This record gives sequence, C-alpha cells and structure tokens, in this order.
Amino acid sequence: MKKNNDYENDILNAYEKGELVSTNPTRQEKEKYKDAAQSSFLKDRRVNIRLSSPDLIDIQARALEDGVPYQTLIASVLHKYVTGRLSEKPSRLTNRSTRRAKEQQAA
Repeated sequence: MKKNNDYENDILNAYEKGELVSTNPTRQEKEKYKDAAQSSFLKDRRVNIRLSSPDLIDIQARALEDGVPYQTLIASVLHKYVTGRLSEKPSRLTNRSTRRAKEQQAA
C-alpha cells in the first residue's frame, strides 16, 4: 500500500481532530459546477498533433505524476489555456527539453 505524503497526512490529522467542516453548495453553485464539468468533458472532435520525443516523454511523465492519462492532460492544459485559467505549477521532475536547451546555451 502506498504511504501518504505530508499533505495527505495533514488532511487526515485535521479530519481526525474534527477541524474539517463540511460545506453544502447552494443549488446555484451546483448548477455552476455541473455546467463547468459538462463543458470541459464534452469531446466531440479529434485532433492530431506532432510533438518532439522529449516533449512527449515530459508530458507522459507529468501525466503519470498527476495520475491521469497523458491525452487527458493535454486536453486539460489546452482547455485551461483557452479559458484563461492556465497557471504554471513546478514539477518534481526535471524537464528534459528545458534542461537540454539550457545545456546547449551554456556550451
């Protein structure tokens, strides 16, 4: 069985101490969440793209880190970009393509 990370342990400890409070969303909030989910999961078109091997490897590694299929990750990133909600989160992984570019610049 996988061990909990620090964040998961913090949540578990807060739950056990009774510090977590359940919130009940209003009907309007539920509708908003439902509409957002439906619009982001509606997939009615197919797109083919070419990627460099290092980029694909990085995407697949990031998807594995996030626990999602890599195609789902790509679709999610594109959706967040076009809706203006894309924010960068540093990865624990070394970005191979960025590392290679930095090495070439240093040489």
